[in-house]
Amino acid sequence: MRALLIALAWVAAVWVLAVAVLYALGRRTQARELATLIPNLLVLFKGLLRDPRVSRGSKAWLWFAVVWLVSPIDLIPEFIPVLGPLDDAVVAALVLRHVLRTTDRSVLAEHWRGDPATLDAIARSKAATSN
Repeated sequence: MRALLIALAWVAAVWVLAVAVLYALGRRTQARELATLIPNLLVLFKGLLRDPRVSRGSKAWLWFAVVWLVSPIDLIPEFIPVLGPLDDAVVAALVLRHVLRTTDRSVLAEHWRGDPATLDAIARSKAATSN
């Protein structure tokens, strides 16, 4: 449990530092979007899990991501700074990529609480990597 708390503290510190740097550089909109990205993704995942327009396969992957993220078992131990949460981030990104491919854009936009430009950027990065 102590190792998990240390890993979470490292991740939180890096996240806060990134937000602070963006804010100091005058990129307040990007700082706000980064600060709210994780809560917005959680709201998106929760909404998609409850939405009947989302395929069962996508919901299965979303549940897999949720279980993976809360599971204490990891490929890379959480106590390793920076690299510890990497497997969680990779799983979340791969699941999000799958959901972006298989779910109608209007459904995603309906559940997204952040800036629509951020969702557009995520979708664009997905489109660039799938080509």
